[in-house]
Amino acid sequence: MKTFKLFLAILVSTVFLSSCSQEEPLDGSITLGELMSSYDLWYVDIHQTMGNGDVPFVSKAFTLSFVNGNMYANNNIADIGFTGNGLGILVGNYDSFGIYLETIHDLNGRYVFDVLQLSSNEVRIYDTQQNVSYLLVGYQRDEFDYDMLFYDNIEYFLQEYTAWERTNISLTGTPNPFDAEHFLQFTPEYNTTFSSSNDPFGTDVDNLTWDYSGGYEVFDVAGFDNLKILSLNYAIGDFEEFELTVLNDQVVNLFHMSSQTSYEFTGRAFIQILRDGKVSNSSIKNEDRKRTKIVRKKKKRFKS
Repeated sequence: MKTFKLFLAILVSTVFLSSCSQEEPLDGSITLGELMSSYDLWYVDIHQTMGNGDVPFVSKAFTLSFVNGNMYANNNIADIGFTGNGLGILVGNYDSFGIYLETIHDLNGRYVFDVLQLSSNEVRIYDTQQNVSYLLVGYQRDEFDYDMLFYDNIEYFLQEYTAWERTNISLTGTPNPFDAEHFLQFTPEYNTTFSSSNDPFGTDVDNLTWDYSGGYEVFDVAGFDNLKILSLNYAIGDFEEFELTVLNDQVVNLFHMSSQTSYEFTGRAFIQILRDGKVSNSSIKNEDRKRTKIVRKKKKRFKS
C-alpha cells in the first residue's frame, strides 16, 4: 500500500471544511479517508497511549473500524471476530479533511483528531483538546492476531465474565487447598481485585457466595507471547501462583505451580460492554469500564 505524509499539527484549526467538501489526496497519494477504510480493523494499542487526557469511546475499544462513513467498535474480547461480522457494534460515523479525522460518536459526541501516519498500517491519532494520542494498528479481518489481543489484554478478558467456574481438573498433581475453589471472579477495580467461592458446581452465578477475596497480578513470561503468570494474593494471607493460558474465548487453563495441577475454568454470564461503556449486567462491578495502560513485570517460566 502506498503511504502518504501526515504531519502532526501543532495547533488545530478552529474552522474545518464542510462534510460535502472534496478531500484532496496528499502529495498525489491516497487520502486519509482511503487509508482509514483500507483496513477492516484498527487495533487500539492502549499500552502506547500518550498524554493525560481521555477520549471515552477510544479507551473503551479494542478495535475501531471505519467503513463508508460508519464507525464500529469491538468493546469486548470474547466473541470478537463474530460480533458485527467481526467489526463490532455501530457506534457512530466519521469524516476526514486533509490530516484531520472527525468522529461523531452516538453518545460521546464530536471529536477531531490530528493523524500522523507512522507506517503503512500504523497511525497515531491526537486529540489536542483532550491532550491524548492513541496508536492504531491496521489489520484485515483474516490477518488479525487474535492471540495477541487476548494475551496483550488478559486482565480485561478475565473481567468479561461475572464468574469463572472450574470445569476440569487434571488427574496428576498434588491435592492442595485450591482444589476447593470452584469459582473465581475478577473485577476492574484497579485491575487487581479477585474473589473466590467454594459453592457447589452448577450454582447460579447470581447466587454465589464469595468466600475469599484479595488482589491479583498478571506477569509477562520472558520469551513467551502466549503465556502469562497469574498470582492470587488472598486477604487472609494465602498465596497461589499459576501459569495461565487461553484455550478459547470462554475457557482458560491454570497450571498450579506448587502442586503441578492443571485446572480449566469456563466463563459464566458474559458481560457485554455497551456503546457508553456501561455493562449488560448492572449488578456487577464493571460499570463504566475503560482500558488504561498496564505495565507488567516479567517472570521466568516455571515448567521446563
